[in-house]
Amino acid sequence: MRLIRLRGIWVVGSASLFVVALSTSQSPTSKPQAKPASGEAIFAKECAPCHGAKGVGGAAYPRQLLGDKSVNELSNYIAKSMPPGPKKTPKPNADLLAKYMHEDFYSPVAQERVRPPRVAMARLTVRQFRNALADLLGPDRQVVNGEPGGLTGSYYKGHVWDKSGKLINRVDPTVNFDFGTKGPGTQGFDLHNYSIVWEGSVYAPETGDYEFIIRSNQPSLLHVNGWRKPLIDARVRSTNENEMKATTFLIGGRSYPIVLSFTKTTTGVNDDEKKKKTPPGPANVQLLWKRPKLSPELIPPQYLIPTQNAETYVCETAFPADDRSIGYERGTAMSKEWDDATTQAALAAADYALGLLGKQPNTPEKTAKLKEASKQFLIRAFRQPLTPELQQVFLEKQFAATPDPEIAMKRVMLLGLKSPRFLYREIGNRKDAFQTAAELAFGMWDTIPDSELLRAAGAGELKSADGVRRQATRMVENHRAWNKLRDFLMMWLKVDETPDIIKSSKAYPGFDQTTVTDLRTSLDMFLQDAAWGKDGSYQKLLLSKTQFLNGRLASIYGANVAANATFQPVNSPDRVGVLTQPYLLSRLSYLEGTSPIHRGVLIARNMMGRLLAAPPSAVAPVASSLHPTLSTRE
Repeated sequence: MRLIRLRGIWVVGSASLFVVALSTSQSPTSKPQAKPASGEAIFAKECAPCHGAKGVGGAAYPRQLLGDKSVNELSNYIAKSMPPGPKKTPKPNADLLAKYMHEDFYSPVAQERVRPPRVAMARLTVRQFRNALADLLGPDRQVVNGEPGGLTGSYYKGHVWDKSGKLINRVDPTVNFDFGTKGPGTQGFDLHNYSIVWEGSVYAPETGDYEFIIRSNQPSLLHVNGWRKPLIDARVRSTNENEMKATTFLIGGRSYPIVLSFTKTTTGVNDDEKKKKTPPGPANVQLLWKRPKLSPELIPPQYLIPTQNAETYVCETAFPADDRSIGYERGTAMSKEWDDATTQAALAAADYALGLLGKQPNTPEKTAKLKEASKQFLIRAFRQPLTPELQQVFLEKQFAATPDPEIAMKRVMLLGLKSPRFLYREIGNRKDAFQTAAELAFGMWDTIPDSELLRAAGAGELKSADGVRRQATRMVENHRAWNKLRDFLMMWLKVDETPDIIKSSKAYPGFDQTTVTDLRTSLDMFLQDAAWGKDGSYQKLLLSKTQFLNGRLASIYGANVAANATFQPVNSPDRVGVLTQPYLLSRLSYLEGTSPIHRGVLIARNMMGRLLAAPPSAVAPVASSLHPTLSTRE
């Protein structure tokens, strides 16, 4: 991968993405060629008398020259239409004019460029705030550690605490077992009494409430993101209660430790001799989840990791929504509700951090340790080393104000998390290596710099383009960069918000909300494979004939996949890239038929960058069932 900076924007691509050739083949003895007139000179001579300098409008044509035509389209228009009358602009001159106009004043980008600069401050978005808190309270933890593919299952012939009784250790893609009366199928198990522990990590693709579901007729216990309290405790339950649910809030783009314990046992008095004379009862277990705004599903293997990551701090404070008036989240709106939310989040984070310390007597060693931890917290929160003034105000003064180092540390954290130096991106408007580190971190990971970025900034390595490129290359390999790209792709395709997709049961029998959830997972997997996989590319994103299907989707689309199969890539001749992925097509269609208008608007606006006027208010879609003999276009 290579990163190229174009107009201040870092672009990630292959080494062959951009090629620049400079030709200096003219012989020194050859006659110098006449230099062609520039587009600017041609415009000043031929166009400005009517259209004014920079196309602002003149007496003959008062309208400003603005539009969204491409350079080639603009050139063709000039060659065919300008100037009015029989004599037209030669095509070479039209090309020069179009290029000059497009870059200097005609295009929307040019208009933004020539506007007077405006000083504006941007706060952290809600996503950035939550990610920053998670990293501040768990410095440099891996967001995703290990390759997805399932959970590690440890099978015991008796109770789990009998470590000598482990018979099997393997990776299970999903937790979806009906053991019946025969157990896990390996000799050595006591069919009346055996246990299994599945452990690893679960990856949350997006931020929101996740409902975890255990379906089992045996006692079970589920921990997600920590051991202090189980998310689901079904060790004691009624006989006919076979489904247990609980909800937790997770930050997207991160993986969380998960442990599911399952025990096959009998209720009542433990009478081993009596059990030997009684046939063993059936046993089954499933682990499902319900992602934000979707339906329950078995947790797919691409979201399960066999290795266990560290616990992550999750800020669950409710925030007002970020401004998305121009299509993406911006931290431009400051309100009392937002300020109150940051205060509540800071208090909760400080309480969490102090809760990790445990009860210890106050000693000089403890005070020194907490003071140093508080200093490192401020350095990471402020994204720069502390000046003597900052250290005095935010650190020394707080520890001097109280003999209790834990209270002092809490005061430091609250001051730091409420400081504009944490909450805002451009405080001081400094342009140094630490600001470069912050721009890289927020631009690629939506969070504060990690210790390696801060080290590189302090060592002066980010003062050169090569040093920045090395860090950006390191960062782009991290999975959290994929989460940032995924968010962009979902926004680009207008599926970042999950709407209700409802289809006519008569026209599409079997299409329900479970199907919608499967299609959403299928799109997620396609985007990761086409845009982030080892052979991912822009061409693959737009031309790939692959779609990801499980058994349920395969029955709908006629693929040769087993009915109980998990998601897998399937070559589909009728698919051509992301625009033909089933979820996107379902999203951009009506109850009974397709919607060429919605699909055309997506392509025109989001793919081609064109401006479209609003449709006439009198136009309304006509149900296809009213005119069954007509095509959608008709």
